Amino acid sequence: MKKILFATAALLTVSAPAYAQEGSNFGGAKIGAVIGYDKVRLEVEDLGNGSKDGFLYGLTAGYDFDLGTAVIGVEGEFADATTKETVGDLAVDGVEGSLRAERDLYIGARLGFPVSPSVMLYAKAGYTNAKFKASVTDGIDTLAGSDELDGYRVGGGVEYTNGQAFGRIEYRYSDYGKYEIDGEDTGIRASRHQVAVVGGWRF
Repeated sequence: MKKILFATAALLTVSAPAYAQEGSNFGGAKIGAVIGYDKVRLEVEDLGNGSKDGFLYGLTAGYDFDLGTAVIGVEGEFADATTKETVGDLAVDGVEGSLRAERDLYIGARLGFPVSPSVMLYAKAGYTNAKFKASVTDGIDTLAGSDELDGYRVGGGVEYTNGQAFGRIEYRYSDYGKYEIDGEDTGIRASRHQVAVVGGWRF
């Protein structure tokens, strides 16, 4: 993950000056739709790990400040996924752990560098809050419940603009930390990998 982020940052830095004098078209308010691939991963302490794939969908909105050589923006997202079934059915010595992913909220910032008047490379980071349902059982006692988990998201991608319309493809990783039910640590850690395609409109 660190290698990917460092490589992205290096590429952005090298590419930034290329079109500084031509101007770009990445500023203003924006709204868009999000679709893509969602992979939720859970790790259960002393049991192992598992994952489940699904289809990502949602809405995004934000505002970008086009500074010419760089673009700084803020954005929010409301998303959900079809990754509803039990994720990573794990069983060791009769103990099972499972997790289901539900709605996901995100708010964060991004930093981009235009490599042409219509193409920009960018990195992003921010806060994410997702709803999960989890359970851990030894066949006799079961600890189950649903909760919202706070975490962080990092990612990057490439955006293309054509007038007011824009489209982008990005990878993002979210880490939600440990999952607790009624103050009890379940030993479950949740994270997700996503590849998203976003299309929208600036105004």
